Parts: sequence; structure tokens; C-alpha cells
Amino acid sequence: MKPMFSASLAALLLSSAMPAFAQHPDDPAVAIAMAVADDRRPDDDTARDALRKPADIVEFAGVVPGMTVAEIAPGGGYYTRVLAASVGVEGKVYALMPDFFASRPGGLDAINAIASEYGNVEVVVVDDYATLALPEPVDLFWTTENYHDLANGDVATVNAAVVEALKPGGIYFVEDHAAPGTGLSATSTIHRIDPMAVIAQVTEAGMLLEATSDLLANPADPMTVSPREAEPTSAKFALRFVKPD
Repeated sequence: MKPMFSASLAALLLSSAMPAFAQHPDDPAVAIAMAVADDRRPDDDTARDALRKPADIVEFAGVVPGMTVAEIAPGGGYYTRVLAASVGVEGKVYALMPDFFASRPGGLDAINAIASEYGNVEVVVVDDYATLALPEPVDLFWTTENYHDLANGDVATVNAAVVEALKPGGIYFVEDHAAPGTGLSATSTIHRIDPMAVIAQVTEAGMLLEATSDLLANPADPMTVSPREAEPTSAKFALRFVKPD
């Protein structure tokens, strides 16, 4: 699937961002482009944009202004910032931090700082994603480069919890490091996963595969090594599932 976000739109918004947003506050492409161009994003994040293609990925995932999003394992908040600005003041982002990470010294500092800065981000510490509880049903569950870790545990229960927490018609977005043809054998060794294994598990939970994307493909990646060893970055897949109404 080709990305809907265009370079010409990005250039337009970067040159006249405020007028564009004022004229089209509900336009998802405009809101996402504004979020990526937001000067609150740190330099360390924007330096990764060429490889991570956040505008294209967020648009492919189906993010629109006003959405309520739950982000599994947000890490340092690279996507938390973009999602928060994309959904806007009428939207909400629940940053679901795993307890083992949150309990480390400084583990919550970065994501709490983002929550304070953006105002529409709420940090939720979860003991186990299989037993997650949210204050409200959400429009979209988001996970990037974490599903292979979930697959090392009781992923069926995690996926069931995700489906339960989604509104009818809600989206489950998964992006991860690719290891085609390996099933689940690479999840704990080289931290990758077969996209077909993800599709099988998520559809078994009751979700419908709506779209796939090769936006983050990298033909130079042998996909047999750790993502840290792939240059300039690992090959990744992106999947968008929808919960039946």
C-alpha cells in the first residue's frame, strides 16, 4: 500500500504550518504533518525520522484527530509525542508502561515529562499487558517494535485484552522487525518476528487484517541478524487490524 502522506504536503506545512492547521484542523494528513514538524520534538527523535517515516506510518495506522490511543511500551516516547500532537486536544494517548521498566530508576522520567508537556497523555503502569485495564474503551491500540517481546509470553491473552479494550471498529496497529518464514523462532534470539505469525495470532483473537505496508522495508537487511546489526536499519513490517463492529 502506498503512503497517503506526500512530500509536497509536508513542504507546504513546514513553510506555513499554522495557517494550514487553522484552516484544516480536522484533516488527518495535516494534523500528522504538523505533529511531525512540531518543534517540541527533541533533536534525537527528529534525527531518526528519515528511517522511521513517522508521518507515513501514523497515517497508515489510521490515526485521526480526536482519537483515543493506547500505546503499548512507549519507551522513550518517540511515537508518544507524534501521536499526542496528531490526535490533538480532543484526543487522548494512554502510554502503557510495563511495571518492570517503570520500577527502574528514571524509568518513568521521560514519559512523565511528555505527559506534562502535552497535556493529553496519561501514563498507565501495567503489571502485565495480559491484564491491562484502561479508564475507557479506545479507538486504537499501537505497538511498534514490541510485539515480538509480547509473543514470548502469553500473547493470546494480551491480544484478547487488546480486543476487549477496543471500541467496535477500533484499530490494532503492529509494526515490528521482520523475520519472514521463521514463525516464532526468532522472537527471543534475534528479536524479530514473522509477520505471518503476527497475522495468525491477531486474527485468532478476533481482529480482521485490514491493510499491510512495506513502508519500512529494507532490501539490504538480511533479516537473519539482530536489528542492531542491520544497516542502516532493520526491515520492518506494518499491519493494521480492525475490530468487527
